[in-house]
Amino acid sequence: MTSARIEFLSRLAKGLAAQFGPNCEVVIHDLEAADPQHTVVAIENGHVSGRFIGDGPSNVVLQSLSGDPRALQDRYAYITRTEDGRILKSSTVFYRDDDGRPTALLSINFDITMLVAAQNSIGTLTAHEASAEENAPTIPHNVSDLLDDLIEQSVRLVGKPVALMNKAERIKAIGFLNDSGAFLVRQSSQKVCSYFGISKYTLYSYLDEAKAAAEGAKDDGGR
Repeated sequence: MTSARIEFLSRLAKGLAAQFGPNCEVVIHDLEAADPQHTVVAIENGHVSGRFIGDGPSNVVLQSLSGDPRALQDRYAYITRTEDGRILKSSTVFYRDDDGRPTALLSINFDITMLVAAQNSIGTLTAHEASAEENAPTIPHNVSDLLDDLIEQSVRLVGKPVALMNKAERIKAIGFLNDSGAFLVRQSSQKVCSYFGISKYTLYSYLDEAKAAAEGAKDDGGR
């Protein structure tokens, strides 16, 4: 992303944060960053999530980097949470170049913890997606924490501990990690292999089977 675009988006972030106050974190992620583990190029009120310029991507950013750019859509007023349990009302907006390709992501994270506590009287200010707060994704401090969170999500998706998973269920979990962009994180393969008790050869085999299953599902859906 060009320095001019970063400068504009940085000013936009500053304006939004100034408008809504210290509980409103605004983050700019460079989706064209040379190192996908360091995507934050501007941040206001970073104390909300504990992040700084140069920190790594969120769950949404990893999915953006690994997914089909044409399928990416802005999201508004959904719930996330910080590592210490505070509730955030979040929105993500893609910044696109003249060809429609996403080059940056603007993320707004508003701390509504106290508002939720008084939701009966100010419910219109805290309206958000219906997803349960306890299942909301965590905004991590670094990519290592993000990878841990994605692994935990993959286990919850299957619905049983790794030790009780059969091959098909492990493939399902590995497929989720791949779709979530987990393998963009440096040394993620080693960590995933250790967690699931498999070799790298088995991991690559599971990845191939997960991708084949996903392609098969697409073909069936197109008939």
